[in-house]
Amino acid sequence: MADELTKVTIHTDGSCLGNPGPGGWAAVLEYSGHRKELADGYKRTTNNRMELLAVIESLASLKRACQVDLYTDSQYVRNAIVKKWLDSWQRKNWINSAKKPVKNKDLWLRLLPLLAKHEVSFNWLKGHAGHVDNERCDILARTSAERGPWAEDAGYPG
Repeated sequence: MADELTKVTIHTDGSCLGNPGPGGWAAVLEYSGHRKELADGYKRTTNNRMELLAVIESLASLKRACQVDLYTDSQYVRNAIVKKWLDSWQRKNWINSAKKPVKNKDLWLRLLPLLAKHEVSFNWLKGHAGHVDNERCDILARTSAERGPWAEDAGYPG
């Protein structure tokens, strides 16, 4: 009998002061009665990169394969998975429907093995609508964008 996967709930958010500008990402993870908060800031980046990095870093922090209910207020991130944009981009050699190179390819490539490792259900929440964990992520992400410490976002071309 296969081991049952650990169930984890993750809320994520990204923030950017200007777009591009200083940015931050955050995640709140809950599992087996435990709660963990993650966050980091970058010198110059975009909001979409921070939204995506929040998902990547939260999934990467899991020590073993898990069943994840992930909540994001980013339609960009959710739709890329749920509407199969990511699958289409890969099939079309990272060209989008507008026949242009897919933005943030470096981060999508980092996400792919994490999606293969974990069973992830992507859920959308309206941002700034009073959901406790989404609001907490927003505070952590904004604080990281405002105060740093700021790393370089090596994949950001600007």
